Amino acid sequence: MPSLPEDKLAQLEKRFDSLEAALAAGPAADAFVRLSKEYAELEPVVRPISAWRRAVEELRSAEELAGSPDKDMAEMAAAEIGELRPKIAEMEQNIRILLLPKDAADEKNVILEVRAGTGGDEAALFAGDLLRMYQRYADLQGWKFSIMEASDGDAGGYKEVIANISGKGAYARLKYESGVHRVQRVPETEASGRIHTSAATVAVLPEVEEIDVDIKPEDIRIDTMRSSGAGGQHVNTTDSAVRITHIPTGIVVVSGMKSQHQNRAQAMTVLRARLYETQREARDTARADARREQVGSGDRSERIRTYNFPQGRVTDHRINLTLYKLDKVIAGDALDELIQALITENQAAQLAAMDGA
Repeated sequence: MPSLPEDKLAQLEKRFDSLEAALAAGPAADAFVRLSKEYAELEPVVRPISAWRRAVEELRSAEELAGSPDKDMAEMAAAEIGELRPKIAEMEQNIRILLLPKDAADEKNVILEVRAGTGGDEAALFAGDLLRMYQRYADLQGWKFSIMEASDGDAGGYKEVIANISGKGAYARLKYESGVHRVQRVPETEASGRIHTSAATVAVLPEVEEIDVDIKPEDIRIDTMRSSGAGGQHVNTTDSAVRITHIPTGIVVVSGMKSQHQNRAQAMTVLRARLYETQREARDTARADARREQVGSGDRSERIRTYNFPQGRVTDHRINLTLYKLDKVIAGDALDELIQALITENQAAQLAAMDGA
């Protein structure tokens, strides 16, 4: 395993020490907020580095004692060496992961969009299953989950549903869910017991503030209209629905669940998220050759996962992982096993790319 970049570690520790000193000096309120934010970002990296340095020093001392003429002392030192070496190797691996470049959007909240794809009513039912899976997962993570916009399926589920998920690290974990999800099962309406294949698309967008995306007033067109049956029970029937069109990109966002004022604010939130993601995708495409460590292509037309009910299995095609616990995954209870495996695979690929650079 390559050694840790000592120069970078020293720079981080030096900066962390200077932040501690600056905060202890009692800075002005605005400077205190800025310094505290940087301190909070650096602390989870610098503390493990300090622990690693202490462990390395303990190993050096033990190695010196291992050559002692005192047999008991030498045996104790040898035992300590046997414990410290694997511990230090694990600490170094954890530090290498902490040093990986961070996605600037990882700590943002999420705009989750689930849409029924091929499969008619069964696809809409599956979209409903996926939404409940994410809602349960959000609950387990301690995140806040709320539906922003919904269009009910004719036989249940959703033709389309948009939700907001807010909480620490929401985007960092859920971003791996973007793509086409496929389901194989026997619909309740299928008398012959034939297995149907349906699909739903999931888009996970980071929720962004106005400062993240500059939307010029002249670039948008806002129309009000009567909310109707498209959203089923979730939509009222007043002239409060708002449709915002971003003219340069052609992106259209409709919100018709609350007051006209709330709809406009909500539609702008979704529009900013979509524009931000469009910009990210354009940037990622331009850097594709330099980002081989990415898990999957990120293309939303790519089938990322299959939920096979007859066999009780879930397969994530990006990392060829199959879990025979579909009921727990679709309930949200075991979804984190898939997400953590994707995160681990992505980190391993990033480390390999960094080592080869």
